[in-house]
Amino acid sequence: MADSSTQSIVVGASPDRVAAVICDFASYPEWTEAVRRVEVVEEYEDGYASQVRFTIDAGVMADEYVLAYEYAEDLSRVEWHLVAPSKMQKSQRGAYDIVGNPDGTCTVTYTLEVELSVGMLGMFRRKAEKMIMDTALKQLKRRVEAPGAAQ
Repeated sequence: MADSSTQSIVVGASPDRVAAVICDFASYPEWTEAVRRVEVVEEYEDGYASQVRFTIDAGVMADEYVLAYEYAEDLSRVEWHLVAPSKMQKSQRGAYDIVGNPDGTCTVTYTLEVELSVGMLGMFRRKAEKMIMDTALKQLKRRVEAPGAAQ
């Protein structure tokens, strides 16, 4: 059974802007260091991705996998799960929760639960999860707050 990890970051943008960046899967290779390729495999009728194939290379970990996505109606939550086991993962569940703050910023909370196919001591797995989440949130913040970023 996989443990769940959670981290949050304050982003200087509206929840709508953050949700737009999260849902723009095609641009992930532009701003997410480990992501090499992204392909939207299926879409819902409203145009949002329902299944997305990722090819990642994080040095010690390279993998290709498909995630299935679901969205809150107001896009305050984007959640996903691994469609089928991959070379490196038995399961993955995650979510971004986006909450607007009174000062015009928003708080993005990232929750991730991964069960690897390869053995890894618990303390190393938790350290890797923390690093992955920390990097993902910082890269998201940088992309959303970039001057001239698409609105």
